[in-house]
Amino acid sequence: MLALGLIVAFSPLTQASDDAPAAEPLDILSWGGAYARAQRRALFAPFTRATGIPIRVHSYNGGLSGLREAVSSGKVPWNLIDMRRSQARTGCAEGLLQPLSPEILAPSPQGTPAKRDFIDGALNRCSITHSVFATVVAYRRDAFPGQRPTSIADLFDQERFPGPRALQRDPAVNLEWALLSYGVPEQEVYRLLSTRRGLSLALKRLNGLTDLRWWQAGDTPVRLLAENQVVMASGYNGRFFDAIVNRGLPLEILWDGQVQEHEVWAVPKGAGQSENTREFIRFATSTERQTALAQLIPYGPSRRSATRQITTHPDSGVDMRLHIPTHPLNAKHAVTKDVNWYARTHTRISEYFQEALFDDPPGDSGDP
Repeated sequence: MLALGLIVAFSPLTQASDDAPAAEPLDILSWGGAYARAQRRALFAPFTRATGIPIRVHSYNGGLSGLREAVSSGKVPWNLIDMRRSQARTGCAEGLLQPLSPEILAPSPQGTPAKRDFIDGALNRCSITHSVFATVVAYRRDAFPGQRPTSIADLFDQERFPGPRALQRDPAVNLEWALLSYGVPEQEVYRLLSTRRGLSLALKRLNGLTDLRWWQAGDTPVRLLAENQVVMASGYNGRFFDAIVNRGLPLEILWDGQVQEHEVWAVPKGAGQSENTREFIRFATSTERQTALAQLIPYGPSRRSATRQITTHPDSGVDMRLHIPTHPLNAKHAVTKDVNWYARTHTRISEYFQEALFDDPPGDSGDP
């Protein structure tokens, strides 16, 4: 069961007449931390101001167990979920999500139809991509005052770069990084992971790490680095950006080997308020709103027109274009997570991962 908690409820910021009934709140399941703060400022509060529809935001750490339970019980408490594209595809295949038509999406300000403005792979049967995030490695600069890590192979080199590490307790990304550390080209990673030899090589590399901490909640890597409990950690680029720019932590992001994935909007089966939900999706995926979100937290917009409009952070003045994972300088050696491969192999790969590295069963993995 997912651990859920109500972050905040937004009251309507438009003035309704005394005779008009209060609008029913829209319940959205999303992530916490810096991401939630950016969404509140760029999406949720502006939507309430524009429509008078209040938004209640609930937090979770990823996974599908809570959605399965809610749909099975017939009592779905959310109108909309912010989730990974890979999990949305699984949820769609299991009948947990409703189909979404791209016809609900607005054109770009220049009139470009949404189907041409959105990046490849953004429009799926049960989900619509709104952002591209990356799982990356961050390290403490003060842990390596001389030579600093420059490649993903350095994550596994505890002789040259000693100290404890923190990795997400999930095969995804860890397996990719393990093979990249051997020098496997990005385009060959999933072909090799499809073989017993490739999977064994990846698990062996992970088993070779000492003093390794496993995390599940998305805020854990920053906390472990901030408390100096680890010197390197995997995590989400937006959370690390917030820690560096807004909190002043002495961290550096290692972009080499970043694994990109789409973050999507999805509607649970049995959810109510379909008209308000469609209105919110159209609003939140507009060029203006995607640009506003990317200027608060560096996740790449799913609209080409929004990417072209990104400038600086409204408070700090930081050039946000240099911090999004899809920027050419950051994406030079990026891996795009093969969600179709994971959809086919997830159960088998997770079992191998679990047996090789743990004795107890896994839980749901955390997310941005």
